[in-house]
Amino acid sequence: MTTYTLPDLPYDPAALEPHLSARILELHHDKHHQSYVDGANATLDKLAAARTAGDFGSLVGLEKTLAFNVAGHVLHSTYWTNMSPDGGGEPTGDLASAIDEYFGGLDGFRMQMTAATVSVQGSGWSAMVWEPLSGRLVVEQIEDHHNHVAVGSSPLLVIDAWEHAYYLQYENRRADYVAAFWNIVDWNDVAKRFADARN
Repeated sequence: MTTYTLPDLPYDPAALEPHLSARILELHHDKHHQSYVDGANATLDKLAAARTAGDFGSLVGLEKTLAFNVAGHVLHSTYWTNMSPDGGGEPTGDLASAIDEYFGGLDGFRMQMTAATVSVQGSGWSAMVWEPLSGRLVVEQIEDHHNHVAVGSSPLLVIDAWEHAYYLQYENRRADYVAAFWNIVDWNDVAKRFADARN
């Protein structure tokens, strides 16, 4: 049976300094992301055991746990590739045109995405997604890993607002972390995700 695995970081943990420290990336990737992979696999095992026993009394809790861990895995896998030591700058091509169309330009988009990240209550994310029903870009504010997500939407750009993503370096200054994030956005990765989602 297929299991979830932790992807390698696409760069050295120190490659995003000074914007994100190597220590944060090591802990975030190797410990936190790994825990979501392990949690998803363990939950699949428990679901298999429930099927074998014909006992689905714990199904509701297991389904929620699976959604939490798989969503955490998907968002973190996107987050690592959304960043690059060669990032920053501005999007180009179709992505830039779509951002202009749906957000009134890069400044409007960046302000909305920043506000969505900074104002997450507790733990969560912000995400620019492709929403296929309307065929448009949308910014979502995600609680935990999966609440308040439009079904079917594809994450293109995500910012982790859980404290483990920034606290060792930025302490309680989430806004400073988000400001630094814009210096390492890999717009080529976001553009590829945008093209894939539309197709």
